[in-house]
Amino acid sequence: MDIAFNKNEDEYKQLLFRLNEKAKKVKLGGGEKRIAAQHAKGKLSARERISYLLDDPDDFVEIGLFVGDGMYEEQGGCPSGGVVTGIGRVQGRTCVVVANDATVKAGAWFPITAKKNLRAQEVAMENHLPIIYLVDSAGVFLPMQDEIFPDKEHFGRQFRNNAKMSAMGIVQIAAIMGSCVAGGAYLPIMSDEAMIVDKTGSIFLAGSYLVKAAIGENIDNETLGGATTHCEISGVTDNKYDSDEECLDAVKKIFDKIGKPESAGFDRAESKLPKLNPEEIYGLLPTDRAKSYDMREIIGRLVDDSEFDEYKKDYGQTLLCGHARIDGWAVGIVANQREMVKTKKGEMQMGGVIYSDSADKAARFIMNCNQRKIPLVFMHDVSGFMVGSKAEHGGIIKDGAKMVNAMANSVVPKFTFIVGNSYGAGNYAMCGKAYDPRLIYAWPTAQMAVMSGAAASNTLLQIKVASLKAKDQEVGEEEKEIFLREITEKYNEQLKPLYAAARLWVDGVVDPLETRRIVSMGIEAADHAPVDKFNVGVIQT
Repeated sequence: MDIAFNKNEDEYKQLLFRLNEKAKKVKLGGGEKRIAAQHAKGKLSARERISYLLDDPDDFVEIGLFVGDGMYEEQGGCPSGGVVTGIGRVQGRTCVVVANDATVKAGAWFPITAKKNLRAQEVAMENHLPIIYLVDSAGVFLPMQDEIFPDKEHFGRQFRNNAKMSAMGIVQIAAIMGSCVAGGAYLPIMSDEAMIVDKTGSIFLAGSYLVKAAIGENIDNETLGGATTHCEISGVTDNKYDSDEECLDAVKKIFDKIGKPESAGFDRAESKLPKLNPEEIYGLLPTDRAKSYDMREIIGRLVDDSEFDEYKKDYGQTLLCGHARIDGWAVGIVANQREMVKTKKGEMQMGGVIYSDSADKAARFIMNCNQRKIPLVFMHDVSGFMVGSKAEHGGIIKDGAKMVNAMANSVVPKFTFIVGNSYGAGNYAMCGKAYDPRLIYAWPTAQMAVMSGAAASNTLLQIKVASLKAKDQEVGEEEKEIFLREITEKYNEQLKPLYAAARLWVDGVVDPLETRRIVSMGIEAADHAPVDKFNVGVIQT
């Protein structure tokens, strides 16, 4: 291997090391002392509950691990949004699991917690997957109630989703393994079955202190809303269990008897490993976002047998389109080519840019995949659409709109991976978060924003200088340099994949080697939901 490969590999492995160290810390939730306090009460931690429940804890596709990272620092932080969510298998059935983490502010809901819970329900609804709630939460984080309580995508939306999922025939099972307070009490009781752990689980609209304040009644929480009360007096919960493990065993027994799901009929053959070594991705993919590389080399290390059957290979070359298999599943891949390419007319086209011909090709390919019921995988390293008089006169907006139309109206499941750059309208056309990918993950080299750091920083500097001049404040060259440095540092921080993951713009930041597993689990989940008839709408020709 050459020097550039070795340099890329070293830098990439450093990125992965830092990512893994952060992941280890985040997975501790509120920290080891608070986990020990859970154990002292006879309770498992959120992650221990999930591990006990799943057939194979290592096969859990986590959604939102880095949610809340760097946020709410004045409130002490909110690791992983105070809730663990993802897709796994219970008794062989693919399902969504949502587990409150009581080591983080007693499992209270921050604004980002609501967003993450709703994302988990969205995954269940889109894929018609059963969902399991492991409830242990103090309810809304009161100091921020105005940011979590009243709006459409706030706390209350989860109960609306409970009702909608029930009407859709989606199985919902709730295990009350700790506190379940106020409005949050409706979530388990709107599920198909609600079980509770004796002595540690409790459920009530108002706790003993609030009851005393509101109506003057003196009562303890256990008598008010413990397992005995709700299983033997009110009938609110269905059965009680002596431990977390016994309760989780009961959930497994339910899943052991659920009927078979419908199938969308996506094609799957025998899985084959890539012929090319996937670990070579680390050396082939530059951490420097300005450097070029051949995306075909990356694809060849992700797909079965390293076979990628390209569509219109010699046309619209800045977008690679083609069919392949990932872990046996048939997929259509749309990926940005980062190498400079040359058209038959002799025109040089920049890698990572979408031109009229490439947008036209991608639109047709996306429609073909919908016609053939083949899931789509988008791989971003895109700077945006081509600009300038030649592009505009050639109808770049029309051709870009055609691609967006086909992609947005796709009925087959879409999976998105941000490999490198994901800027502006390029993010949209390549199925960014706004376009309903079933799952969307970033690699450590990802960058997301309306434009690159250099372009944005200089633009923002000009705006700042103009604003100061309007106030009759002169700005010297030295001051401009200071401003530019400050602006650049702030903007570059916002470009980082962890910044996006903290806000759930992506479902996580992952090692490239995790990509095959995520796509496979994603299509397996999507196969539970038959697809609608494809209607692309009005195409601009």
